[in-house]
Amino acid sequence: MPMNRAHRRLCSSEKWALTTRDHILPWTLKDVPLGDDVLEIGPGYGANLRVLIEQVPRVTAVEIDEGTAALLEGKWGDRATILHADGAAMPLPDESFSSVVCFVMLHHVPTAAQQDRIFAEAHRVLRPGGVFAGCDSQPSLRFRLLHFRDTMNTVDPAGLPDRLAKAGFADVSVDRHPDSGAVRFRATRP
Repeated sequence: MPMNRAHRRLCSSEKWALTTRDHILPWTLKDVPLGDDVLEIGPGYGANLRVLIEQVPRVTAVEIDEGTAALLEGKWGDRATILHADGAAMPLPDESFSSVVCFVMLHHVPTAAQQDRIFAEAHRVLRPGGVFAGCDSQPSLRFRLLHFRDTMNTVDPAGLPDRLAKAGFADVSVDRHPDSGAVRFRATRP
């Protein structure tokens, strides 16, 4: 989904990459067994990807924006498989990943129905017993300003467990970060 210039600058910055490495991923993935073959949906400029490739043997990233996917391929393609595709309709085989993750990207998906298709696709490509984990921001004044003339469709934490269960997941847990209010989720494919 298109981002405004300020948002693109932030998400491609070294400061964001360090925030991701030092705060977002450790909080989101605490006690999450990633396994040996991880799929990241919506890697954006690759801040999460550059951390994941150091933690697991195989990483695949699905990025909807063609230019960003090409950028990721040029930068990380020797260490990860980069696919230009929609996370709601991934050209990947069923039950092929030990875990599926997404970080601070769901609010870029314009509708709840499209988010639900991403959840269903995550379930489809996940091996039985595998974990789907992720996080996303919640509305605030600063967040709204960053998304001026930008897609901002935040996920309601109260409704997320039912949405993930409808996609087929079990053992769903959702909680909020005590300081930022960000939402974190994890769920298992039975």
